Amino acid sequence: MAQHFTITLAQLNPTVGDISGNIKKIKDVYAKHKKQADLIAFTEMVVTGYPTDDLVLKPFFIDRVMRDVEQLEKEIDGSGAGLLISAPWRDQGRVYNAALLLHDGKIIARRFKHHLPNYGVFDEVRVFAVGDLPLPVEFKGTRLGVMTCEDMWFPDVTAHLKKNGAEILVVPNGSPFEIGKTHIRLQNAQSRVKESGLPLLYINQVGGQDELVFDGASFVLDQQGKVLTQLPSHEEYVTTTIWEKYPHPHPNPLPRGEGIKEKSALPPLPLGEARGEGTTDFWICKSCETSHTPYSGSEAIYQTLVLGLRDYVDKNGFPGVLLGMSGGIDSALSAAIAVDALGAERVRCFMMASPYTSPESITDAAECSALLGISHGSVSIKPAMDAFDTMLKEAANQNAGGITTENIQARARGMFLMAMSNATGYMVLSTGNKSEMSVGYATLYGDMCGGYNVLKDVYKMTVFELSKWRNQCHPQDAKGPAGRVIPERIITKPPSAELRPDQKDEDSLPPYAVLDDILYSIVEQEMNLDEIVARGHTLATVNRVWKMLDHAEYKRRQACPGVKISRKAFGRDRRYPITNKFTDIVTV
Repeated sequence: MAQHFTITLAQLNPTVGDISGNIKKIKDVYAKHKKQADLIAFTEMVVTGYPTDDLVLKPFFIDRVMRDVEQLEKEIDGSGAGLLISAPWRDQGRVYNAALLLHDGKIIARRFKHHLPNYGVFDEVRVFAVGDLPLPVEFKGTRLGVMTCEDMWFPDVTAHLKKNGAEILVVPNGSPFEIGKTHIRLQNAQSRVKESGLPLLYINQVGGQDELVFDGASFVLDQQGKVLTQLPSHEEYVTTTIWEKYPHPHPNPLPRGEGIKEKSALPPLPLGEARGEGTTDFWICKSCETSHTPYSGSEAIYQTLVLGLRDYVDKNGFPGVLLGMSGGIDSALSAAIAVDALGAERVRCFMMASPYTSPESITDAAECSALLGISHGSVSIKPAMDAFDTMLKEAANQNAGGITTENIQARARGMFLMAMSNATGYMVLSTGNKSEMSVGYATLYGDMCGGYNVLKDVYKMTVFELSKWRNQCHPQDAKGPAGRVIPERIITKPPSAELRPDQKDEDSLPPYAVLDDILYSIVEQEMNLDEIVARGHTLATVNRVWKMLDHAEYKRRQACPGVKISRKAFGRDRRYPITNKFTDIVTV
């Protein structure tokens, strides 16, 4: 007779620090699924949200977590499902990243994370103690190999679990979105399956947390590494899988589960010697939901930006956002993302014209606002420019001019938007892109003003790609209108800050296609000068870009947070000193 075991995967969007709110989410899932599942598995740090950062260092924070979890365990009786949750947990004076199995009114097992990530945005080594290699958890006759997030990226944890009799691998995760990372996760999971011959359930957090956006996209692999089910990305989702254990050799043929069309004999066990002496059982997923297709390409990036902005605004309690609508592509795309994330009624735009603002930009800004259905105000900043010019004459006995006049315009606009934020409670959305942030083509206390920047990690050429994509596609669950939302002229006209007559960005910068490739080579790829020149760029251009990148570090240090989509977003991913004499620049 086959043994049955049912596992529900709960891909949720917790909020960091909202312990009671997160536990309510857990209890809601439990109430709905406790009678149909043997185990309900949640994401990494679902109790506290992830990452918790230095909250973990507060003893009273850990006290609150443990108190609330101990209250939760009393509500989990022995007649239904067990809960596999994750939380920071104190044990013998040390705090661990812990997976906790709750059932029958108590915590029946604890497993501590062994591999603590200490790179990029992660610094768990400074806040958590290292757990021992975990042993399987025996639950309802099934031996579960529980390994948290980073533990799946190394073979030793899986090997240890397999050696000690694990039958199914369950992996709670807090893995944020990065371009191209979905395939890397799957490849790592398939490697662990190949090494162990065990099925694997990967449950990943979803939602925005400051710079990070967790994309979910949880999945289930069978014992050959085949994807049995793929949960959707960028949304909360709960699904249930039904497993049956057969002796090996197994019946021929065996049903492969609902949602799998073919019925066939299973192939030979991979790496049979790795199964461990005396292991004869083989787990089959009898019911795995038909797979969803995760977002990819421009759609994945766009949905990540939408989710990141929505959760930042909503979780921090802002009624909406306001931004400067300049008639340029960055502000137009930022406005489109904001409307898709929040709805048109929560987005306000202002055209803040100066004497150098072209009539075309005024027209384009108004048309873009109309297409998006958002409030559009217009105000001239010339009175502010005149006032600062008078002040400079009185204080320095000189007229404003050159870069001073350009910065006054940007700062006058920033001052107006921040004043409007004070008056309305709406958060200012900064609109600069990664290319500008890289080379300092942005004004401190001017266009860098704001509480959040949705394009902070988006290069200029990607801004063009996303704008074209949004005009052609209506994102799933978007609150904005379908069809064209960005006027074509905004996309096709040469970019310009319009801070002086006939100004174009290429007066000060290389063409964006060239600039972005050089920046990507330096920032993301950490290439040296010779390697970048070998990509077809002139030595003089590479030197020039590198110098601008180095000199703008002080500006980036003062920038507002924004959505991370790359491996090296500015901020916690890339930490360079402001005072720094080391460079790869050469004299030409």
